[in-house]
Formats: sequence, C-alpha cells, structure tokens
Amino acid sequence: MELRDCVCFAAVAEELHFGRAAARLHMAQPPLSQRIRALEEELGARLFVRTSRKVALTPAGEAFWREAAALLEQAAKAGETARRVAAGLAGRLTVGFVNPAMDAFLSDALARLRRSAPAVELRLVEMTTRDQEQALAGGRLDVGFVRFAGQDIPGATVAVVSREPYLLALPAGHRLARLKRVPLAALDATPLVMPPRAQLPALRAAMEAALATAGVRLATAQEAASKFTTLSLVAAGLGPAFLPASVRVWKRAGVVYRDIDGDLPLVELAAIRPEGRENAAVDRLLATIPKPA
Repeated sequence: MELRDCVCFAAVAEELHFGRAAARLHMAQPPLSQRIRALEEELGARLFVRTSRKVALTPAGEAFWREAAALLEQAAKAGETARRVAAGLAGRLTVGFVNPAMDAFLSDALARLRRSAPAVELRLVEMTTRDQEQALAGGRLDVGFVRFAGQDIPGATVAVVSREPYLLALPAGHRLARLKRVPLAALDATPLVMPPRAQLPALRAAMEAALATAGVRLATAQEAASKFTTLSLVAAGLGPAFLPASVRVWKRAGVVYRDIDGDLPLVELAAIRPEGRENAAVDRLLATIPKPA
C-alpha cells in the first residue's frame, strides 16, 4: 500500500462520487476506480458500496477511513516539519563555543536566531577549542565557535567570524600600570599568564612567535584557559596577561587594562562545521553574525 492509495481513497470517501473525486485529484475516473479496486483486493475487504445512483462507505471502509485520515494528517505534518527544517526554521541545533565567542558575538546572534526561528531547539555546550574539534569529528556538534590561530581542522569547514586586538591586563600595582600604552619590548623577561600550551597549542605558538619577533624573552608564570581564571591570576599579582579587547567591559578589582604598542596577532574566532554536511539552521545562525572587519 502506498500513501497515494490513501489519498485516492480519502478523495472518494469525502466526495462519495468517483467523478468529483477524480476531478479533485486531477486524474481520469477509470484509473481512480482501478486504484480503489486494487486497494480493496490488497486489503481483502470492500471499502465502498457502488450503485448506479450513489457511492457509500462499507463498515470496513468507515474503519479504514478513520485510520487513513489520521495517517494523512500525520503525513502532512511530517511534510511541513521537513520543509521547516530544510528552511532552518525548526529542528535541533547543537552549538559548541568558547567563552570569548559568547562575549564577542554569540549572545546577540542567538537572540536574533530565537526571534527569526523560535522553533529551533538549541543545545549550547561551552567547550575548549580542542574538545570542539573532537566533538565535531565525532558528529556530536552541528557548529562550533573556536579560538582560531590558523590551525588545520580536518573534516571541518572553517570561517573566521570575529577579529579584535589584544589588550594587556596588569596587576594594579605593576610597574607597567603607570603607562597608558605598553610597548611589547617592555615585557622582556616579565612573568606572564599565558594560554595553556596543551589546550591551545596554535594560539600559544602564535603568541610566542610574536613576542620573539619583538625581542621579548618569554617568562611564563602561570597558564590559564578562561578569561575569568586569567583575570583572577592577574589580580593576585602573578603577572600580566594578553586578553581580547572586549574584556575591557569586565571590571575586576586589582586589574587595570592597557593598550599595547607592538605587533601581536589579532584575536580570531572561527565557526567550524562538518565539511559537506548541509544544515539550514546553522546557515541561519551564521547569517545573524556580522562580517568581521
């Protein structure tokens, strides 16, 4: 039995007239009659009583009509759901993110997505860049927002979605806190709070290369992955740290922010998604994010 059989049956059951049902289905009457007879043979039951004057449902036809109507309603609902998912208006979306992405753009992007596609079911997971790369490879993420320093991410399509400069977070009593702008060279041999090599190898390597180019001998005091931990270590006097400029809105006792004179790589955040996999909800989310400068 095919869904089309139920559609043909429903037209006859509602019209109780083969000619009108055929016209409604945009088909000739003989093929419709043949289809109904074939359905009756398949079911082993007469569905209609046919006379020269009228067509009526048999008890078996009435029972079949109740079930067929529910089936057709469910099929219509399934079709509408599929169309909405294909348009990015429904479905489930698992989003991984690093904390700086939420500050820089993701909070606003999610709000815009909720307004334009409220039926999309969101699952948000804060994860490190490396964990997101692994989750994406394992099929557990639809899209991730990661720290990007040019690293290769196999099996992923990568698009930079945010760029901003670094600033320097300093302990309030640090010798360099008196300066309005801190030259990179002034950090030579200064103990710094740096991103962890194990979790963020590409970012750490890019920072170390920039410091080496500026003639700065690196002295790492501590490592921290999140801005909150980094700021706490800076406030404790363990050393300055490089943080995205957007962190300036976060006031922290014992910490001052200064601009940097010197060439550091920009803070880049990228969207990663499985290569070759279509997802209209991901497209819709990414479309809400302004293009980076």
